[in-house]
Parts: sequence; structure tokens; C-alpha cells
Amino acid sequence: MIEQHLPWDDLPAPLRAAIQQHTGIVTSTESIEQGLNCSAAVRLSAARGSFFAKVVREDTEALAGLAQEQLVAPAVVAVSPVLHLAVHEGGWHALVFDLAPGRTADLKPGSPDIEAVAALVQRLAHLPAPPPGLPQFADRYANHLLPGDAELLHGEHLLHTDTNPHNLLVDVNANGAAALLVDWAMPAVGPAWIDAALTAVRLMEGGQQPAAALAWLDRIPSWRSAPAAAVAAFVGVICRDWAARIGERAAEPSNARYLALLGRSLAPAGR
Repeated sequence: MIEQHLPWDDLPAPLRAAIQQHTGIVTSTESIEQGLNCSAAVRLSAARGSFFAKVVREDTEALAGLAQEQLVAPAVVAVSPVLHLAVHEGGWHALVFDLAPGRTADLKPGSPDIEAVAALVQRLAHLPAPPPGLPQFADRYANHLLPGDAELLHGEHLLHTDTNPHNLLVDVNANGAAALLVDWAMPAVGPAWIDAALTAVRLMEGGQQPAAALAWLDRIPSWRSAPAAAVAAFVGVICRDWAARIGERAAEPSNARYLALLGRSLAPAGR
């Protein structure tokens, strides 16, 4: 559930003071309203630079996601803003990152951002080993696994699992375009190609035709090496999970995008 975000000045004074011990005095702020499960998401201009603070109350479900972000932060510095500070003050928790340059990615047909996103997804496959304690991707769908699915979806790569456009930031400068990935609140462990496949589905959500999204996906080495049986297990378990959540008919548009990863419009035989 997305909370209504608090502005910087409405956060508790002790929390703001603890953050400013690191950033220096904050001179201006900008609240971000979209796409984050937290109590506050604020861009900070301060004496020691520009930062992004993500704040949650400890009595909310979002606290677990914030803890996951803190856990994986050392492993994702190659693709994400650096985490500088974790603060716990009076029932509030905050993570303070470098302020990422750029804007939300545009995944519509013809967008130049798609190239930068492809390069980012390829870098995801080369992240360091995930920290201990993260679940396997398949564990998220335990109620919908068929025999053998967990083994097919087992892997050792750190996964983001939520590469929606709000989490993809593209910066265009004299050296070209580069993308960063933010909001590691839903990490998991599994085959590297899963983040690539999830991103291709986001391209379809952005208006790309399935053939174009698959052509984009075929450029990603981790995807090209994905076993067909594992991809079928991935598509099947997500489609079953989504249908169980919102009903078969309501799930049809989303599930059709996943089925497109198999190059077909009907559920895979036997799954």
C-alpha cells in the first residue's frame, strides 16, 4: 500500500537532526510522491551535497523492504546510488543515498532510453554474490509451484524483481545515456535472466509489441542461455499467482505479456 508521503519539515526533528549530522544543513527539499512504499521520499540539497532520503515508520509493512534495501546496498553499487547512512530515531527509520541523476525511464516504442536499460540489465547479471538471508525467487510463489518448478527456478544471482519504469532512472549527458536501478525493497536470489524477462514485460506494458520486446530480450546474454523449461516454469507460476490474486479474467492482459515470452498466446502444455 502506498502511503501519503510526508514533507521533510513534517518529519520528527530528532530524525532530521540525525540525517543532517551526515549531510550538513539541508537548504532545500523536494518530495517524491510516486512509486515508493514509504512514509517520506525526499530529495535533499544540503551543505555536503545532494542526497535522497527514504523514510518509514517502524510500525509499517514498508520497514521490511527498507531493511532489505540496506542489506543489499553494498552489493549493488555498480548499478545503484551509494547508500551513505542508515538512521533509526524514535520509531522512524531512514536510508540516505546519493541523489541519482536522471529521470524516470521512458519505455515506449522509439524511446532512446531502451538502449540504456538494456545495458543496465546486462550489468545486473554481473553483480557480486547476494548477501546471506535473501529468499529464492521461487519461494515467493510457493503456493503456485508445480513439481520441479523450484529446482528450475533456483539460482545464485541477486535479483531486483521490480524493474518498473519508476525504478529505472536514465541520465543523458555528453557521454550518452546511462541507467541506474533504485528501490531494492523486493530482492531475491535466482537465475540472472529473471530480471531481464521481467523488464521485457515492462516494455510490453509501456506499449512495445511482443515481437519488439522479445527482440530486445534476445540481446541479453543471460536470457539467451535460459533453459526453455525454466522459462516455462517462470511464466506458469507467475500467471497462476496473478490469476489467483485478481481472478482469471482480470489477469488475462498481464498474463498475456508473460505468455509472450514463450512465443505463444495459450498456456504452455502441462503447466
